[in-house]
Amino acid sequence: MTPLQLLDALEVFVKDETKDILLPVRVDRKSGKPKERPAEIHKMRLPNKAAEIERIPYILLQYIKSTDTQEEGQPPESTCMVRIVAATYSENSEEGATCVLNLLTRIRIALFRDNVIDGRFLLKPPLEMIVYPDSTAPYYLGEMMTEWVMPAIESEVQKIWQ
Repeated sequence: MTPLQLLDALEVFVKDETKDILLPVRVDRKSGKPKERPAEIHKMRLPNKAAEIERIPYILLQYIKSTDTQEEGQPPESTCMVRIVAATYSENSEEGATCVLNLLTRIRIALFRDNVIDGRFLLKPPLEMIVYPDSTAPYYLGEMMTEWVMPAIESEVQKIWQ
């Protein structure tokens, strides 16, 4: 299995777990009325630099690294690290930071509850989560670092030689 397949599976999982959380969006200048919507889910990067602000609220799923190992006498193991970034907006500082915490906590609870994504990817503890304490109002950020055990890729040549 590839990291891209993991990101695809996480996108579906996170979207399903967060679809009912309505978050503040910057005031629409035309209508002047505040809006709310669920966080958008993006993989790897946002579409462009302006999206860092314009697309808030969002959740960004970023591949960090993969490791393939095999201890002597043991089957091969493949792991993948994925960073989950949450970004929210609010004119109220308390609400903005709480929205980030709410999003990340919802994902965290769902990951621990299910532990396996798409029947193929196993969450490997520890799960690290942080809400940035920086003063970036009216935008708020947090992240979660996850590590996943993936089905290992096995050598076809090795099977022939055995």
